[in-house]
Amino acid sequence: MAYVAKRTKGTAGAPLFLTFHGTGGNEDQFHGFAEQLIPGAHVTSPRGDVSEHGALRYFRRTGEGVYDMDDLAQRTTAMAAFIEAEKDSVMPSQTVGLGYSNGANILAAVALERPALVDDLILMHPLIPWSPDPQPGLAGRRILITAGERDPICPAPMTQSFADYLSAQGAKVSVHWHPGGHEIAQSEVEAITQFTTA
Repeated sequence: MAYVAKRTKGTAGAPLFLTFHGTGGNEDQFHGFAEQLIPGAHVTSPRGDVSEHGALRYFRRTGEGVYDMDDLAQRTTAMAAFIEAEKDSVMPSQTVGLGYSNGANILAAVALERPALVDDLILMHPLIPWSPDPQPGLAGRRILITAGERDPICPAPMTQSFADYLSAQGAKVSVHWHPGGHEIAQSEVEAITQFTTA
């Protein structure tokens, strides 16, 4: 699977930082942010290849919060192969993934299927509207979830439920809440900065 992607070549043996944009974003949305978070990292930002009325996404949906699960399964497999190829190309010391909204959802879907691909996960406003199967491979993974307490797209109880699921798999989960909605708050940026420097 060939995605259009923005790449910054890092130093030899540096981490690989993958970023995944939200619906309507593109490969530029978080690329520079990742460069700032881990200077010297290899940064790869694939562009979603699904168009929803002109807005780029990583998989199809039939309504708000209603996913085309067959399409998601196919595109999760494709994204996992893409990540694997990126890792083979740069041979990183570790792999970090950051995704927002739809980008967080494809990153989470990959982690649920192929947990060994990404070491540290930053999931901003994820929405996983199904009950994932147990995944012991998530044990020990560092995962930061950031969310809005009044997010109309990713309801807080569903966010908490997913965080609880990840914790039950043995992942090291941190959750950062802000009092707003689906927007990215400054406090999230600060929580992400702390997570990547820990």
